[in-house]
Amino acid sequence: MTTLILAIVIGGAFGFVLDRIGATNPNLIIGMLRLSNLHLMKTIFLAIGTASVLLYAGLMLGLVDPGHLDVKDAYWGVFIGGVLLGLGFAVSGYCPGTGLAAAATGRWDGVVFVLGGLLGAGAYMATYAWVKSTGVLDHVLGGKATLGTLSGTNYPAVLDGVSGEWVGLALGVAFIAAAAVLPARPGGSAD
Repeated sequence: MTTLILAIVIGGAFGFVLDRIGATNPNLIIGMLRLSNLHLMKTIFLAIGTASVLLYAGLMLGLVDPGHLDVKDAYWGVFIGGVLLGLGFAVSGYCPGTGLAAAATGRWDGVVFVLGGLLGAGAYMATYAWVKSTGVLDHVLGGKATLGTLSGTNYPAVLDGVSGEWVGLALGVAFIAAAAVLPARPGGSAD
């Protein structure tokens, strides 16, 4: 029960932050995808970079137990799903998190987006056996792999012999730097 309550509290806080930064407004999201309003992109880059720096610094300092990390499998279905998610993101102006937060704020288009997502999930469940039979769920690129070797894990690394913690820190700093240098509105456009 505590886990459920914690999930609701964290999810509610995350949705609140999404709404405060404007991520529940599909016009801002589409502006980001059109590269005319980069406010959300800057925020996303800053969040990813900060989380990456904190995670990998925590691993290096022994504050984070690497046993809690779970690297997801790589298979063609992930790549196909990513393309479909991107297309849906571009058409609707929502991704799953922002759509749910928009629905929670009472936006009708957010509610329709969530219902469409549930319908899509149901269709996937109903056709799962067929999808699996096509081979798109078979592992590619070794299944679970990290960019660099992570101490305390058995995951294979794409760049064997390179410290995964340093790669994660470097990528985090690069995302933070990108957030700092990106203009909020390229060319001074008013979107």
